[in-house]
Amino acid sequence: MAEFPAGDEGLLTKKRAAIVQRSFLALIGESQSLLNYLRIDQGINITQNKVAMKQNANLVEALIGAVYLDGGLRPCSNLVRRLIWSHRDEAWKATNYKGRLIEYCHSNSFDSPVFHTTNVSGPDHDKVYEIHVQIGDRIFPAAIESNKKAAEQTAASNALTIMNGIDV
Repeated sequence: MAEFPAGDEGLLTKKRAAIVQRSFLALIGESQSLLNYLRIDQGINITQNKVAMKQNANLVEALIGAVYLDGGLRPCSNLVRRLIWSHRDEAWKATNYKGRLIEYCHSNSFDSPVFHTTNVSGPDHDKVYEIHVQIGDRIFPAAIESNKKAAEQTAASNALTIMNGIDV
């Protein structure tokens, strides 16, 4: 609240969501080399980017929880300030294209966007998702990414770019 005294609930929610987003927490974990301290089953391939990213984010969350349980609120608050809050601008740079597309549609009285998964291929540990956005009768070009969330973000970005030449 102190950072955005005039910020409405929507803005504050977006800022909070960016800070706790898995991809941001994974970057924090990576910057602290947390994977070096992880004991993991040999069956898990930590060299895969998707697995490493998930584990880094999990480790950051676990570290915060452990500090809270061990030392209480004050040490936990200090850790969060040093580890996460000091890098908040990096988190806030990321754009939520899916959210922007939904807001754009609502503010312009368009139908809500619907995200369709048109294809999923590859083995379980390395899936590829193809997703397109439909707004009313209009279907936008598909996006192909290594995870569903990224494919939805790219598909939303594609739709925003096409609709009235919005600068994304």
